[in-house]
Amino acid sequence: MAQFPKQFVWGAASSAYQIEGGVHEGGRGPSNWDKFSHTPGKIARNENGDVACDSYHRWQEDVDLLAGMHLKAYRFSVAWPRIAPQGDDNWNAEGLAYYDRLVDALLAKGIEPYITLYHWDLPLALDEKGGWQNIDTARAFGRYAAKMAEHFKGRVHNWFTINEIACIVGLGYGSGIHAPGLQLSLEQQFGCWQNVLYAHCLAAQALRQADPGNQVGFASTGRICYPLTHSDADIEAARRMTFASPDDDWSFTHQMALDPLCLGHWPTEDVGPRLAAAIARVPREITDALPLGRLDMIGLNIYNAIPVRMGEHGPEYVERPTGYPRTAIGWPVEPDSLDWGPRYIGQRYGLPMYITENGLSCNDKIYLDGQVHDADRIDFTARYLLALSNGIARGADVRGYFHWSLIDNFEWYSGYNERFGLVFCDYATCRRIPKDSARWYGQVAETNGACL
Repeated sequence: MAQFPKQFVWGAASSAYQIEGGVHEGGRGPSNWDKFSHTPGKIARNENGDVACDSYHRWQEDVDLLAGMHLKAYRFSVAWPRIAPQGDDNWNAEGLAYYDRLVDALLAKGIEPYITLYHWDLPLALDEKGGWQNIDTARAFGRYAAKMAEHFKGRVHNWFTINEIACIVGLGYGSGIHAPGLQLSLEQQFGCWQNVLYAHCLAAQALRQADPGNQVGFASTGRICYPLTHSDADIEAARRMTFASPDDDWSFTHQMALDPLCLGHWPTEDVGPRLAAAIARVPREITDALPLGRLDMIGLNIYNAIPVRMGEHGPEYVERPTGYPRTAIGWPVEPDSLDWGPRYIGQRYGLPMYITENGLSCNDKIYLDGQVHDADRIDFTARYLLALSNGIARGADVRGYFHWSLIDNFEWYSGYNERFGLVFCDYATCRRIPKDSARWYGQVAETNGACL
C-alpha cells in the first residue's frame, strides 16, 4: 500500500501561455511565443496560443475543477507580458487584477497557489533586445519578481521562479524548436544559462525582501537515471550518470542549475572541457549572486528516466527492450524515475522536493456516452505514484505532487496534438469535460494516496 506524509500536497499544474489565451486583452503585451507561434512552420498545423483553453475568461471554471478533485494546491504561471507589457517597470493594472481574481478564488476554495514566475513567455520587447543572451533581461526579471512579491504579499507564499531552464536554453537557444528559435554554440547557450540563473537569484532576493516567509523554489528538469539492478555498482553508475554534464546533448542537466543554487558553486566534476572553460569565464557579478538564489524547495519535472549499469569501462546506458511501453507522444513509461530521481536529488542537495510536473499524453477522445475514458492515464499515474511512495519510504523528502496538467492545452511546438490534461478541452468551444482520471485522481488526493 502506498503511503505519503500526512501533510502531503496534492495538486495540478498549468502554464499561462498554454491555457490562458486572451493575448490581445487586458493590456497584455506581445511575447516571444506569440511571435514564434505565428511564424509559419514552427508549430504543428501552424497553431498558436491566441485562444488556447480560454482560461483568461474561464478561470473560475478551472478553480471549480480543482476543488471538485479535492486538490489543495494549484501550480500556475503568471504571464510576464501581462504584468509588464513592454518588459519594463510600467506595470499593467489589468493584468495584476486578473491574477488577483484567480488567487482570491483559489484561496476562497482552500486551494494554495504555487506561482511560477516564468514559464517561457518572455515580453517580446526583451526578446528583441537579445532575450536571455542579454543580462539586462535578468535584471528586468528581478524587478518583475519584486512587483509580484509586493502585490501578493500575504496571499501567496510559495514561488517557483523559473520553469525548466534546460528547456529554455536547450530548446530555445540550442535546437531552436522553441522560441526564440535560435541555434547557438554550446558556449553561447551557457551565456544564456548563466543569465537565467542570475535572474533567479535576483528574483529570490526580491521575494524574500518582500516577505521573509516566502518559500522560494526552482523547477528543474534534466536527465534522471535508474539502476538496472540493485547492485551497489549499478546504483553508483546511475547516480553518476544522473549528474554528469559532458559536452553533448546532456550538457544542461540538473547539476548545472542545482549545484549553483543549492551548493553555492558551479559544478566541478563530470563537466566537459568546453563547459568547464565557459564556467571559468562567468562574470563575477553572477557568481557572487549565487548565495542569493539559495532554495527553500526544489521542484522536479520528471516524466521518464534512463536505465544504467556499471560496465567494464564505467557507467553505461542500457538499451530498452523491444516493444517497451510508450506514451502517445512517444516518451518511455518509466515509473522508477519517481523512485530513484528524487532519492538521488535529495541525497545530493538535502532539501525538500516537490514533483512539479509528471503526467503523460494520451490519445483521448469523447466516447459515445459523452465521457472521456483514459485508462492509460490512470494506470500510468498509479504506477508512478507507487514508485514515488517507495522513494519517500527510502528517504526522499518529497512534500507534494502536481499532475501535469490540469487541462489539455497548447503543447508548444506540438500545437494541440498532445493531450496531457486530467480535464478534456474541446478546442472548438473550450468546453471542459473531466476525464475518468480526474475523478480517480480526486480519490487519490482525498485519501492521501491510501486508495492506490
